[in-house]
Amino acid sequence: MLISQILDDAETIRVVARNGGGKTRIINGARSVYSLAMEAARTGVGLEALIERKGFGEPFDLDAAYKKGRLVSPINHPDPAHLHLTGTGLTHLGSAAARDSMHKKLSEGGDEQLTDSMKMFRMGIEGGKPAKGQVGVQPEWFYKGNGTMAVAPGAPLMSPAFAQDAGEEPEIAGIYVIGDDGAPFRVGFTLSNEFSDHVTERVNYLFLAHSKLRNASFGPEILIGELPADIRGASRIWRDGNLLWEKPFLSGEANMSHTIANLEHHHFKYSAFRQPGDVHVHMFGTATL
Repeated sequence: MLISQILDDAETIRVVARNGGGKTRIINGARSVYSLAMEAARTGVGLEALIERKGFGEPFDLDAAYKKGRLVSPINHPDPAHLHLTGTGLTHLGSAAARDSMHKKLSEGGDEQLTDSMKMFRMGIEGGKPAKGQVGVQPEWFYKGNGTMAVAPGAPLMSPAFAQDAGEEPEIAGIYVIGDDGAPFRVGFTLSNEFSDHVTERVNYLFLAHSKLRNASFGPEILIGELPADIRGASRIWRDGNLLWEKPFLSGEANMSHTIANLEHHHFKYSAFRQPGDVHVHMFGTATL
């Protein structure tokens, strides 16, 4: 099931859902995805089962809503300061050619010849997919901002005047709410654009934290359930009807050096990220820059 949020003609948020290629329908009595997720976390009822229990209203044209600019982020928080945008990197194997090149460097060079990024990548290759019940190596982690930095699907991403670059990063993000008991509850997964300043990052890797404090967009839909192991797509930049840039996009655990569970563990092991009622949008990295 895929769920999203739209603004109706009265500027009221409506939650809609669809299954595969089926019709998009309004979910009865749903004030927001956030309220649905918190209800599911409190009651112990699965989110999809809760939605099915509420039932569906009239069909809704999601494409028309997009063209009219009526889509909003697929989850928000009544107080944007309680929505956390975070991410992790060096988690994907990349294309076959890049992977072969990376492995060759890892096998031929000693630690003293590797950059910190290469060392981190190797740590993920060796320990990012632990046995069930075990904890793997921790990944790179960064903070992007709170809900004020989230941009609705299709809305402009703003680059600040002091930025040196504005780079698209297509990624899968996990969406979570924290239950009243402090336990993370996964709402689902969504596409995201982890917009970053790559030029600032390249000046010095210690500028990574600065380079990530930019807008991000995610959605428009959240996939409820498990993430497919192999996700393939393309990232494109169009301007005035012309294709300026294009690269393939691969994700899912088959294309990653970490499991989703390992990335989730290392994010939520910090008590600051288990505050009841908070929302987390955690981006899992990409090989497409």
